[in-house]
Amino acid sequence: MSKSGMGMGLLGLSTPEEGIYRHFLRNPGTAAEDIHLRIHAPKDTVRTSLDRLYGLGLLRRADDGAVTPADPEVAVDRLTDLRLRELHHELQQVTQARHLVAELRVEQGLRTPAPKGVERMEDLSQIRNRIDDLAFFAREEILSVEPYTALTQENIDHARPLDTRCLRRGVRIRNVVLKEALDHPPTVAYLRELTTQGARIRVACDISERILVYDRHTALVPADPDDTSRGALIAQETGLVANILALFEKIWDQATDLAALIEEPAEGAAGLSAVEQRVLESMCRVGKDEIGARDLGISVRTYRRHVADLLRVLDASSRAHAALLARERGWI
Repeated sequence: MSKSGMGMGLLGLSTPEEGIYRHFLRNPGTAAEDIHLRIHAPKDTVRTSLDRLYGLGLLRRADDGAVTPADPEVAVDRLTDLRLRELHHELQQVTQARHLVAELRVEQGLRTPAPKGVERMEDLSQIRNRIDDLAFFAREEILSVEPYTALTQENIDHARPLDTRCLRRGVRIRNVVLKEALDHPPTVAYLRELTTQGARIRVACDISERILVYDRHTALVPADPDDTSRGALIAQETGLVANILALFEKIWDQATDLAALIEEPAEGAAGLSAVEQRVLESMCRVGKDEIGARDLGISVRTYRRHVADLLRVLDASSRAHAALLARERGWI
């Protein structure tokens, strides 16, 4: 247990796993043969704990048997991401219980489900909160048509954690944007970031529609297409949602893939992606992750995840070691 009273169990590590990781923080480069004696745990428990720590990337084992721990910052970020994915899965299981409503209505004596209909919302902050909730609980797919010409940094900072969370848990994202948005470098950088994470983005020359569809059963459109400040309509009625989906697919089919309209950076050294190459160069040049992430236009968490992956690719024990190996191999 740490001095603060909060151990790594909150992030999903067992007591033996935490004890082993902390041991190698204190004694990096030592072997694991007698670790069961040092932490007073059964051999089988230690063997299972070591395998999980290797799998999580919290420990690395050299050919000579020496064990090196991941940097604490990287370790905590990895465990945090894993725990968040587990929590999202649990939330998905909870939201799937909505089908019980129909069963319970039968028990109540109502043989047909209550109609879903269309809900009108006029308060803009409530609309944003509803959009955030729909994205957070989406399980399969998010479709959108957004005719903006530029995203502000505030827009990007707000959208990034939700978009990243969705993509990491396997939610498909298809987005159509206005071609004019490609004239705004921060917007293009963010769109490119999303595509590297798996989003599919297309560009249309002339769109005025604003469409959001979640899991093909909930659609959101402006109450007044000419004045978005007048609120939004949220529809779950099957026929209406089907027509909105058909409109989205028509716009999607007529749009052009983002990659065809922007110049993609060349692949980096040793097969590194363009983003990884930029992070590698930044990591060797910049001391603070916050500065490196801001320079590259990505989140600090995404930046640190790329750093952790680079340490693993280079088989480096620290960032300084990674910089040395990268220079020796001519990667930078």
